[in-house]
Amino acid sequence: MFTTRPEILGTFGVVTSTHWLASQAGMSLLERGGNAFDAAVAAGFVLQVVEPHLVGPAGEVPIVFHSVRTGRTEMLCGQGPTPAGATLAHYQSLGLDLIPGNGLLPAVIPGAFDAWMLMLRDHGTLSVRDALEPAIYYAEHGHALMPRISNTIASLKDFFEAHWPTTAEVYLPGGAVPEARKLFRNPRLAQTWRRVLSEAEAVGGDRERQIDAARDAFYRGFVAEEIDRYARNTEVMDESGRAHRGVLTAADMAGWSATYETPLTYDYHGYTVAKAGAWSQGPVFLQTLALLKGTDLGATGPASAEFVHRVTEAMKLAFADREAYYGDPAFVDVPLEALLSDAYNAERRALLGETASHALQPGIVPGFEAQVARVMDTLARLSKVTQIGAASNEPTMADMRASAKRGDTTHVDVIDRWGNMVSATPSGGWFQSSPVIPGLGFGLNTRAQMFWLVPDLPCTLAPGKRPRTTLTPSLALRDGAPYMVFGTPGGDQQEQWQLQLFLRHVHHGLNLQEAIDLPMSHTMHFPTSFYPRDRKPGHLAVESSFGADVIADLRARGHHIEEVPEWTVGRLTAASRDPDGLLHAAATPRLMQAYAVGR
Repeated sequence: MFTTRPEILGTFGVVTSTHWLASQAGMSLLERGGNAFDAAVAAGFVLQVVEPHLVGPAGEVPIVFHSVRTGRTEMLCGQGPTPAGATLAHYQSLGLDLIPGNGLLPAVIPGAFDAWMLMLRDHGTLSVRDALEPAIYYAEHGHALMPRISNTIASLKDFFEAHWPTTAEVYLPGGAVPEARKLFRNPRLAQTWRRVLSEAEAVGGDRERQIDAARDAFYRGFVAEEIDRYARNTEVMDESGRAHRGVLTAADMAGWSATYETPLTYDYHGYTVAKAGAWSQGPVFLQTLALLKGTDLGATGPASAEFVHRVTEAMKLAFADREAYYGDPAFVDVPLEALLSDAYNAERRALLGETASHALQPGIVPGFEAQVARVMDTLARLSKVTQIGAASNEPTMADMRASAKRGDTTHVDVIDRWGNMVSATPSGGWFQSSPVIPGLGFGLNTRAQMFWLVPDLPCTLAPGKRPRTTLTPSLALRDGAPYMVFGTPGGDQQEQWQLQLFLRHVHHGLNLQEAIDLPMSHTMHFPTSFYPRDRKPGHLAVESSFGADVIADLRARGHHIEEVPEWTVGRLTAASRDPDGLLHAAATPRLMQAYAVGR
């Protein structure tokens, strides 16, 4: 079939990400003898500079990877938890029903830096300087500002000048909105990374000691001290309509580290998909596979109404279970074995009908009846129903409509010539999320907005607890061998777009670029993970490129259709490796900035 660009084929290495400069930075480290882990780290730091409306240095990143050296597929959790001061009592004392989506109150411990450094230390081969230099270059010398970034800054100009002057100093140089496709610099951020690098190299030439010194500079040194000082002493306006101080401290940062985990997996038609656990929405992908396992998707067209309907209805059930059960497993009991069991999914599969469901229907796992009831009561009271076609607060779709205050996410996939594979979804710390800390050149994250301020729910706010993140990179093995890494930005839509890519590849034999280029859809039927937690029962967004007949068929099945322009839904990237070493990579043409490179 026709594609917008070729699927990249090679044998030396491939890098694909949501910005071409990040892809090229990662590829440059492969060319210098680095491996997939080195390349992913360099790409991750460049994304913080060239997509600052989507990710920042104080954000978070889950990483799923396969190491040839260890022979293991692992998950690296770079999702920071809440600070010690993030108590339910404190937030309720402020008169809040929901945690605001911006400002200082939603900040959790920045997790990305430690995750990137741990991966570089334990699995990479190059130095801190190698990893940071590309990002320092673009922060110092400038990069061509994407039109979407310029437009976002323009929409927030008055807010920044009135309420977040430190952000205005960086993103409104000379008081003006920076022009699209012109050089934009963040010299303060470059200085921060140069100081981290200087302190790392001051301990001597040992690579691992340098990396640990960089971690100390961030979490136990000058970076943590600047964050503490700003959060403790500054009140800033947020979406509640009032100004608040943050609760994040240097002590919170000093006592935390990213961690390795065993990923959650599910077997499906010869593939084993590895995802993050229930502190993310990753199990939704696996639950949907379990529901679809007993259906013949191969008999449907990859862009047919039947395909879209079946996948959408299965995802509605899986996302309902996300609301009822998912949370940080260190704090709550999540019955994942039951949720993925054949018996449970056979019962749930019976709910998949020929017409669209407009109800949120979590399943009932024995022993969890009271919990499910509390969740459903909370959603009925606090999750707002919005009209189909209304501007959404979900990040990707909000950004497409030039909404003022929401950011999104980035993604990078890498496979090297040895077969190491990395899939990472960096996010958080957008310049829309929290004001720039003057001494650092970046702001904090807002991931705590995903908690509820209601007792006894899986996602009730508590100190030291990981928010149920939407970030969800993917790795798939085929016949037991590491095969494919893939992912996308998009908040609650991440699993939906990834699933369409995966199913089209598995059931219809489409190559990665073909599967990405086909029309995309998603539902916002369930509550979003972002403030103000709105939902659109029965909703289904479809790109107009599905065609009038398919869209009419879906409408006749009872879906509340939101038809959106073609090439506007999803920011997928993917890479795979055949048993003979042939590498494949692809990137979406949507939004005109994701690119796959390789040779």
